This record gives sequence, C-alpha cells and structure tokens, in this order.
Amino acid sequence: MKQKINPAKTEKHEIVINRNFNATRQMVWKALTEPNWIRQWWGPKDFTAPVIQNELRVGGKYLYCMRSPDGKNYWSTGTFREIDAPAKLVYTDSFADEKGNTVSPAYYGFGPDFPQETMVAITLEDLKDKTRLTLMGSGPPSEKDCNDEIAGWNQSFDKMAEVLGKSKTRI
Repeated sequence: MKQKINPAKTEKHEIVINRNFNATRQMVWKALTEPNWIRQWWGPKDFTAPVIQNELRVGGKYLYCMRSPDGKNYWSTGTFREIDAPAKLVYTDSFADEKGNTVSPAYYGFGPDFPQETMVAITLEDLKDKTRLTLMGSGPPSEKDCNDEIAGWNQSFDKMAEVLGKSKTRI
C-alpha cells in the first residue's frame, strides 16, 4: 500500500513534507545520518549518490553528490546546526563544486532569485513500530521550483522507504 504523502507550501514557499516509515525511529535516524545508508537513497528517482561524506556533529560539514541518469553531477554542502539523535537534525544546504566550495545556484542553471543557502530541519516521531518524519525547509522563490523540490524529496523518501524495508535486519 502506498504511503500517504502530505506536502504543503506556505506563501513564502517554505516546504513541509510529512512521511510515515515502516521502521523504528533509530532505523530512520541511521538512514538519514550514516553515509553508507544515505548513498542508497539520496536523490530523486533514477539518480545515484556516488559521494556521501559527512562529519555528523554540530558545526560539522557534509558534501553530497547526486548523479542524474545522464551522468551530470550535482554537489551540495552545508553545516550541521542542531543534532538531537534520534529526534532532530537541522542543517544548512547550498550548491557546491566537487571540492565542497559553495557555488552560486546559477552554476547549475538556476535563476538569480534562487537562494544561496537554505535551512532544512528534520524531526522524527515514534509511532510504535513506525516513524513519522517531518521535513521543514526554506524553499526556492518560484512555485515551479518549490514543487520540483517537493517532488525530488518525496522521490528520495520513496527510495529511503524501500531501503529501510530491505534493511531491517541489518541496521
């Protein structure tokens, strides 16, 4: 049965996504924070994640690479601002080059109004043997870009649900 997806946007193009996973909160936390698990689900459908590096501590940095089906790499970087395992993860997010240097969104073809940096907050809530994930973030300036970002996150979370389903005994 397909899980209910409840995306919503406010007037300021903030993003809110709620997803329920058939896994414990500890399992979902590991999938969100451990590179070997992130690599399996990061990026929209048909994208891969060849590079996932993070220093999971407040002030620590991450560098992730999503590779599109046509082989184009999209790098992102940011700083972890708040970590309350296994309940909350807050971090900044910016486009980057392969060395982790922040680059303008124009580097990847986005317009001048696209934000240089956004903030992402993910909370996890126990629902007995399931977990409710809530992602809140500042979104891009246009409705189309915001809808594209919501679609990308939901495709990533679809992949995460699949990984969690296959990995219950290994996490």
